[in-house]
Amino acid sequence: MRRLARKKIVFVIVEGVSDETALGIALSQIFDEKSVYVHIMRGDITSRNGVNASNIIAKIGNEVRKYAKSYHFSAKDFEKIIHIVDTDGVYIPEEAVIEEQICSDMHYESDGIHTANRVETLRRNRQKTENLGKLRSTGQIWKIPYNVYYMSCNLDHVLHNKRNNTEADKEKDAYAFAKKYNNHVDDFVQFLCHSSFSVNGDYRESWIYIENEMNSIERFTNLGICIMEEIEKRCT
Repeated sequence: MRRLARKKIVFVIVEGVSDETALGIALSQIFDEKSVYVHIMRGDITSRNGVNASNIIAKIGNEVRKYAKSYHFSAKDFEKIIHIVDTDGVYIPEEAVIEEQICSDMHYESDGIHTANRVETLRRNRQKTENLGKLRSTGQIWKIPYNVYYMSCNLDHVLHNKRNNTEADKEKDAYAFAKKYNNHVDDFVQFLCHSSFSVNGDYRESWIYIENEMNSIERFTNLGICIMEEIEKRCT
């Protein structure tokens, strides 16, 4: 009796639980012939203490290998790694980082980042910029094809047009988004790939675009590039 071939794994990395809630079902429908696993990093690895351009690839690779070891997979069982990150406005000019002592946390607006600690925010921006530069130039992690895609200025901004969502609203909006697009994959594709905020075309150029001026604090995403590649692959 011939054994059925194991489905290839699409390993999707997101920052938080609400990200997995919002995107997990829809991405599983896009990659319907693969096994989609959404891995929650529980925070932004690109701005985490001690993470820099010299070790970020290894740290992400360790996350993939830990998952593989738990289920007795090897690198050849993976189709690709899709890493979804927030830009958090890190490419804006330094003068658009505005110090305001009344801010309890970083607050994102069209005119820039409002923060009680401008020096620390600028440091965070530089660290994250360097790490994203390393990630987007890396075509493989653990010999698995890898690409990083952005939500700008964050996932809630792209999906719900809210830059500064509370944790409670993140959860509520994520469930509403998942419910809206469950079994409506064409509508999901239309929304992410063909909206005014969709940055399509060449992967490298999409990153150049988000670096420009104030784009990284505005509402843009290049995740549609990944989705359209999968759709086009199935059509050939």
